[in-house]
Amino acid sequence: MKSSGLEQKIEALRAGDTRAFDRIYEMTNRPVYFAILYVVRDKMYAEDLLQETYVRALRSLGSYAPGTNFTAWLTRIGKNLALNHLRKAKREVATDFETDAWRYGARETELPYIFDAAAKILSEEEYEILMLCQVAGYKRREVAAMLDMPIGTVTWRNNEALKKLKHYLEKEDGR
Repeated sequence: MKSSGLEQKIEALRAGDTRAFDRIYEMTNRPVYFAILYVVRDKMYAEDLLQETYVRALRSLGSYAPGTNFTAWLTRIGKNLALNHLRKAKREVATDFETDAWRYGARETELPYIFDAAAKILSEEEYEILMLCQVAGYKRREVAAMLDMPIGTVTWRNNEALKKLKHYLEKEDGR
């Protein structure tokens, strides 16, 4: 999100004003969270990795180039952490049927099923736009600013993602 308000808060944080972090977090946490969630597909891990993303970002704030897309920079940190988490988890393959019961039972009635379906059939960009517009409640113009793309593109991709998800869920329902 290229926002002069965000850039001002980043500069304030660099100058030692730790209160600026709260506003930076409020302005950036949702897109970063959904980008991480897309990769790990687990809300608990996504929340943990979101926290780690901000810890890492604070440590390396000096490497952020002012005037560029800060939200994209944070998202890249979060995605890298998520990918590292998946690599580590791949080495520790184990299934906990009680923890993941929704995956093995009547999952069609559970909300995580819809998130799984969306992550499976949509591109990363479509998933991120869908989550920001439909789940996080951002307006399309806000999402356009966050992702640095035209509002028409966001609107079109959001609508296409909804159509794809609806078609997939209808097809699954009629098995």
